[in-house]
Amino acid sequence: MLLTSYLLAGLAILLAWPIPVALSRARWTARSPFAAMVVWQSIALAGGLSMIGAMLFWGLEPLGGTLLDALDGGIRLISGNPAANSPGIVHIFALSTAALLGFHLILTLIRAAWRITRQRSRHRNILRLLTEESTSNPGTLVLDHETPIAYCLPSFSGSITVLSRGLVQRLSPEELRAVLAHEKAHLEQRHDLLLLAFTSWNDALPWLPTSKHSLAAVQELVEMLADDAALREVTPQVLLRALLTVATGALGESDMSNPAALPSTATGGAPTEELSSYRLRRLLTPQPPLSTALRTMIISAAVLLLALPTTMLIAPGLFA
Repeated sequence: MLLTSYLLAGLAILLAWPIPVALSRARWTARSPFAAMVVWQSIALAGGLSMIGAMLFWGLEPLGGTLLDALDGGIRLISGNPAANSPGIVHIFALSTAALLGFHLILTLIRAAWRITRQRSRHRNILRLLTEESTSNPGTLVLDHETPIAYCLPSFSGSITVLSRGLVQRLSPEELRAVLAHEKAHLEQRHDLLLLAFTSWNDALPWLPTSKHSLAAVQELVEMLADDAALREVTPQVLLRALLTVATGALGESDMSNPAALPSTATGGAPTEELSSYRLRRLLTPQPPLSTALRTMIISAAVLLLALPTTMLIAPGLFA
């Protein structure tokens, strides 16, 4: 079990710094945002399992060579068996740290979900007073404001897209279709849940390079995925003009897309800070997507990466 603890600790270090930094600098991610998203999720999950597992196995080492032996040793220790080994202070500290870290991650996720749910509920109540239903686009609300605004508000009970009257008036029918397709992709692919997970991960461990790089990468990847969905309906030039209209309109009106009112896990529009130069280059000079074989290899590697700490936790004897 001690060897497994060391292996998990080494994996946790790799997933905490060099791997996420290298992935954040990779250029292939723009050619396959979905595969890149799978890799980031695998890094985050495998990193969390490795950190918790390393401390857990270190703490359980005096109680037995496997998880079952450690469980049996723990039961004998609690029952007062004098022959049972007792963990030292260092091992108790490791077990406590593993338990606290796991509890902290879960609690942060629950707290972030509760906070965002309340924010969305308040925002929906405000929208009832300030908007009207679009007659031509079901599930779309029109805000009576001249500033070009577009965002979506996801919900399990009925997601909506919000457009301002100023945006509708400025866009051509094709450009409006591009914006709606972009927002629809955010809603249908539930990008808000992805962002919620990585936002809570960053809130829980803001000092960890993985959390910072993964959140920034996922925020851009969900926009690329929505762009790709829109590109299946319009040309890159049409989408680019539509996004630039929204972005330039948001300039100086950032309060209307402020995450405090519209949490970043809920919005899917194109405020100025989201229309990055990287996304602009991607639309201006489209690159061919990765081949099916290469995407399959990348996703398979991500699955294997997640399976590695999971196997160590379930069957540590395989690595002894």
